[in-house]
Amino acid sequence: MGTTVSEGQRRDARNTRRRLMEAAAALFAERGYERATVRDIADRAGVNQALLFRYFGSKRALFGEVIAHNGEEQLRTTPPHELPETALRGLLGHGAKEPGTRALATLLRSVDSGDEIGTAVRAISDDYARVLASLSSADNHELRADLALSWLLGIGMMRVLVGKEPLADADPDEVCALVTAALGTLLDGLPATDGRP
Repeated sequence: MGTTVSEGQRRDARNTRRRLMEAAAALFAERGYERATVRDIADRAGVNQALLFRYFGSKRALFGEVIAHNGEEQLRTTPPHELPETALRGLLGHGAKEPGTRALATLLRSVDSGDEIGTAVRAISDDYARVLASLSSADNHELRADLALSWLLGIGMMRVLVGKEPLADADPDEVCALVTAALGTLLDGLPATDGRP
């Protein structure tokens, strides 16, 4: 007679998995892949670190799931014309509480961490570029989307990683207003703006 898993055990497993994902998402966004340790992730989730390996197999596999989940959540809940500003705000306020806003910031903090990370970066970048491309009616809409995404990530890199002033301390509303106004030349499906917050 085989053992059966009770509904309570399944709920506990789902809850533990969710807590590990949330803890990992926060730590990867704050520290990047390398500096977010398995022990720290488990401690923040309030579980034994062996459970991380039980539910995800490895830290790299957990990272991939976090990136995929956060990116999918942002793309699912954000109308295409709001994606540039929403993604940019996630980069400007990299400590944001909403997990779905941290996908690109997490990628930036982890981009130099190996082949598996590069694969995750390419996959989520393709998803974002596909949505951004839908905002252009130009023949070269895919190139325009890649340029827009590259600019957003570059802004995030200069603010989050480099700490370049005055961008590092600039008001997110002002940055978003200026950037989305300029992006309107690449993505004609963005609402018109005068570039002022």
